[in-house]
Amino acid sequence: MKLPSFLQIEPVGQCNLRCQMCPIQYRNDGPPRGMPAFLKFDTYLRILEQLPQIEHLHLQGLGEPMMHPRFFEMVSVAAARGIRVTTNTNLTVLSPARAELCVSSGLECIHISIDAASPEVYERIRVGSRMSRVLRNLAFLDDARRTLASSLPRLRLVTVIMRQNLAELPELVRLAHHWKMESMFVQHLCHDFGEATLPPAYLPMRQFVESESLLGESRSSIESSFAAARRTADELGLELRLPQVDRGGFPDTMRGEERCDWPRRGIYISYQGFVMPCCMISTPDRLNFGNVSGNAIDVIWNGESYDEFRRRLASNEPPEVCQACSVYHGLF
Repeated sequence: MKLPSFLQIEPVGQCNLRCQMCPIQYRNDGPPRGMPAFLKFDTYLRILEQLPQIEHLHLQGLGEPMMHPRFFEMVSVAAARGIRVTTNTNLTVLSPARAELCVSSGLECIHISIDAASPEVYERIRVGSRMSRVLRNLAFLDDARRTLASSLPRLRLVTVIMRQNLAELPELVRLAHHWKMESMFVQHLCHDFGEATLPPAYLPMRQFVESESLLGESRSSIESSFAAARRTADELGLELRLPQVDRGGFPDTMRGEERCDWPRRGIYISYQGFVMPCCMISTPDRLNFGNVSGNAIDVIWNGESYDEFRRRLASNEPPEVCQACSVYHGLF
């Protein structure tokens, strides 16, 4: 199979308090429970060398990418090769100097994760973070783009919608407009962690999703908040994407490869070098096809286990981990 044009790499695996999306820490990567969890820079360079056809590189994983000590070198190296480079960040580890590097390094777009407009709700979801710090860092980024007379990186607000922040949507739209973001992408909780093979450490995540998913919220509450957000976005001229939150997102007759093309068009590599079919799986202990440290990427990409995964995804009996995924069900 032709090698992918899209590459997603997890620069950092370790979580600190300001990296959390919810009050559940299930990863042991990085201090204080493990060794520093950073992708080795020479491994990163070897990955790029093996994938010269890559057009889009997205630096994102379960940790905060900008925690990596050589993050901006990663961006510059890829951008110098003509690769479009984007990233996700919770924007908690920025300074004026690093904000300027966001502009000068070659970043094309930054997806900024903010899940509430009010400090109370934001700090309940992003445990250990402070809304005031994020707003200060947004100002650093705005100043850097203006000082360097650059429209890049483009900014997009990304919000994970759940029951506790549903009412925040209209004000989040206003926040995105205030900080000159081009668009706002609202997504449903990505996975219900419902597979029978789920490692026990992830059971609290399954419980969290069950309690916070909009699939358990009243239809009237969802429609009211979504309608208010749409009106606000239309008034301000902001592009807004809202998720489907009905269980019938895709018809049952739709083939798996039509539901999700990730395993055919893109590759996801964890900070340890494990190859996974997508970022929805998140961690290699749930599923992986091998490690780039001991195998050529094209061999992994065209290997038997990867091909079998693709075949099953295209069938009426997809892999169990896909059956629990919001993308597969058209709910993302």
